[in-house]
Amino acid sequence: MIEELVPDGLWKQIAPLLPPPKPRRYRHPGRRPIDDRAALAGIVFVLKTGITWNQLPTSLVGCSGVTCWRRLRDWTEAGVWPALHQLLLAQLRALGDLDLDRCAVDGCHVRALKGGTTSAPRRSIVAAPAPSTT
Repeated sequence: MIEELVPDGLWKQIAPLLPPPKPRRYRHPGRRPIDDRAALAGIVFVLKTGITWNQLPTSLVGCSGVTCWRRLRDWTEAGVWPALHQLLLAQLRALGDLDLDRCAVDGCHVRALKGGTTSAPRRSIVAAPAPSTT
């Protein structure tokens, strides 16, 4: 099942981007770490099926959903996903398969640093003074 979720070609591209494993303690080393490919297969399975991390069948990929979630967190902090995205975009450009002619950038995805101009009157967020009683 792991080979179906993470094919060999994809794994060869992702493996160099992953951070090295944390060193194990000499005394009381704990459990052996799960293989990175099994953790990636669990992540792909959860994202593909939409199940929660706790519902991930351990027998399917060889590790628990919590372990996969931790690897996802660690790899996100290490910047694996933007690096993989850039690598795949470069490969698509080299093959000529990346066509940006039909691409549209939506304004809600780009932050307006200085804001925009509007003709509508702006409401004040300061409380209005109390009316005079005299």
